[in-house]
Amino acid sequence: MAITKELRLGRFAACLGSALLLVALTACSMQQAKREMRNAINELESKKKQPELALPPAQLPLPTAAAKSSRHGKAEPEPEPTQQELADYLRAKLLALSPSDGINDNLEVKFDPSSNTLTIVQPIGRCDHYLGALDANNVSWDIFVPNKKSDSSHELLRLTAISTSGKKARVCFDDKGQPDRETSSNRVRLLFSLAKSEQVPGFQGKMLKTLKKLILISGGAEEKELFQDPPSKSPSANR
Repeated sequence: MAITKELRLGRFAACLGSALLLVALTACSMQQAKREMRNAINELESKKKQPELALPPAQLPLPTAAAKSSRHGKAEPEPEPTQQELADYLRAKLLALSPSDGINDNLEVKFDPSSNTLTIVQPIGRCDHYLGALDANNVSWDIFVPNKKSDSSHELLRLTAISTSGKKARVCFDDKGQPDRETSSNRVRLLFSLAKSEQVPGFQGKMLKTLKKLILISGGAEEKELFQDPPSKSPSANR
């Protein structure tokens, strides 16, 4: 009986010890969890206190020419050609599309911007053309046949510009350098091969525009609309 009682007391002590150990372990786990939670909260609070780094502003793309034109509703105007550019274009066409009949050939073409003089050298002499004395209102094309016996391959396309009143358009010299008094001085005539010029699309319109701009830049008379058609009346106005 005494032994049985001792056994019961031993079992009770063992159970009590296990329970106390379990309570101790549970308390330790709770304290560890509390510490971890407290550390996490402190870390979040410290992050909130730190200033946020400002992101660099986004780089906007520079406006292109197309964007500018669409923004303003129209494209940027192209720069006007300079006097020298116009003279170079005229010279190139006079040489490239030169007649080849041995008389009216354009052997050399020079432009002097200081005096606005266009010099054309031909087999029979040369002519100095004063572009500043010309009138852009009086420029026209015609077809010229230098010799009635020549075939169509020698037909010339002639661009004529008249001078303003009282001004001399050109001075011509023969092949010996003597003044040619038989040549009229109140007009300028530029000669091209008709057959060659027909191979260049829009040649007459481009050349006419080039010469008129060159006359204006050189100090000649500006082109004006001298005769304007009267505005057409609407059908209701005639009732």
